Amino acid sequence: MYGKAFAPEYQGELGSALGVNSSYEDVLSAAQRARSGAGTALERARAALAVAEANRRLGRVDDAGAAWRDSYRSARTAGDPGAMSWALWSGGTLARQCGTLPLARRLLTHAVGLAADSGDRLAHGYSLAGLAETGRIQGDYAAVAELHEQLLEQGRAHGEARHMVWAMSGIAQMHRNTGDQAKALELFEESARIATEADDARGRAWSLRGIADVVSVQGDPDRALALLSEAEVICRAMDLASALAYNHKMRGNVQYRAGRYEEARDTYALALAEFADMHEPRGVALSRLGLAKSRARLGRDRSRTLAELDVLERDFGRIGLRHAKDMVIAFRAELTGPSAPGTPAPHCDATTPRSAAVPARS
Repeated sequence: MYGKAFAPEYQGELGSALGVNSSYEDVLSAAQRARSGAGTALERARAALAVAEANRRLGRVDDAGAAWRDSYRSARTAGDPGAMSWALWSGGTLARQCGTLPLARRLLTHAVGLAADSGDRLAHGYSLAGLAETGRIQGDYAAVAELHEQLLEQGRAHGEARHMVWAMSGIAQMHRNTGDQAKALELFEESARIATEADDARGRAWSLRGIADVVSVQGDPDRALALLSEAEVICRAMDLASALAYNHKMRGNVQYRAGRYEEARDTYALALAEFADMHEPRGVALSRLGLAKSRARLGRDRSRTLAELDVLERDFGRIGLRHAKDMVIAFRAELTGPSAPGTPAPHCDATTPRSAAVPARS
């Protein structure tokens, strides 16, 4: 069993004033007021954490970076390792969002240690979850699959719906990327059901995106697009800038798989601009890959596409996105293989991979 979703990153007086479905502009306003009026270092640490998380989810990465560091310094002044852990969790999550995965792992590893020392179970769970997600994004499934399962069991044991949705959608994504579409769909649908019953709108939006991905691969683009439209409404209502950009990138994937290459090209270009505005290099690179593939299908000069793929392969290698790098290699093989005298024919899964996403992550 599980209760209604809650947001443990909103602490102190903010914890009673804000909820998991609060608009991030509203969160930011409330958190900035709380930080200005903080009477102690711990109060400032908690308020700055909420400022960091609101800015991160709004795509304002510079402000988010300054705020989580403020939170950490204040928590250290207060001598509170639990609050220090939450600040490092926020910083590690921001680093992952910005594509700096080695830094994300370092910060989240420190967060795990501080949370363990403090006895803050939620900070410990969220930090472990962040480490697991970072490994999953890198494609290191063998290293993190068991951790995802453990986190799912913890969520069930403590009735934490939001954590269950995160872990379940992560496990679903690994099944999706390794070819078990039926299992992925089952888990994404269960994740969406739990998010709905727990009133976790953000979790539902991410789960709908996962369902859309799978049903698109299974050949139902119209249903996939309808699901993405439903998720987009949630993203806009909650000011989820990063989630909205990933929603648009997935819409491009669906259109690409359906052979609607002009629509896909335009949608990938929209996602690319959104990711560039929020300085999110992982999303930028994934959108560039989708855009390159769409343009190739529309007759772009092959040598230009191959040159762009070389750049993208290096970018994915630098960021550490193994699955995305494999997709570049696979598409290059389609372009240069012996059965490709002209523009390559569509491939049912020739698209950019879905980047991992979870309720607490963006």
